[in-house]
Amino acid sequence: MLVRLQRLLAPEPGSVFRLLARKPCWPHSHDIQDLRDATEEISLVLNDLAGLVERIKLLQEEVATRMDEQSNRTLTLVTVLALPINIVAGFFGMNVDGISFFWLLVVIVASFTALAGWLAFRRSKR
Repeated sequence: MLVRLQRLLAPEPGSVFRLLARKPCWPHSHDIQDLRDATEEISLVLNDLAGLVERIKLLQEEVATRMDEQSNRTLTLVTVLALPINIVAGFFGMNVDGISFFWLLVVIVASFTALAGWLAFRRSKR
């Protein structure tokens, strides 16, 4: 809405200043002064609007950045929670007839999974 208002009001001060530069004969001097004051006030409002638009853009960027960070944290947490299921499915899909150290692999993978889960939950609590 601010941008629309700014677009609507932006041409007005220039037009009025051009009118005041070539003063017509019909307005009174106090009317011309009132018009000049109003034009200066519109110019100040337009400058304030431009500043507000810039501040709003910065705030929108900050909100988007925070939402992206939260999204990334959630995705990491979901990935860590799905990791054990994928590992178990991988073990069931393996042909373990000739592997004598299968249980050692299960323990190593389970410990890495537990470590990854612990790190993810510790980071999400911060």
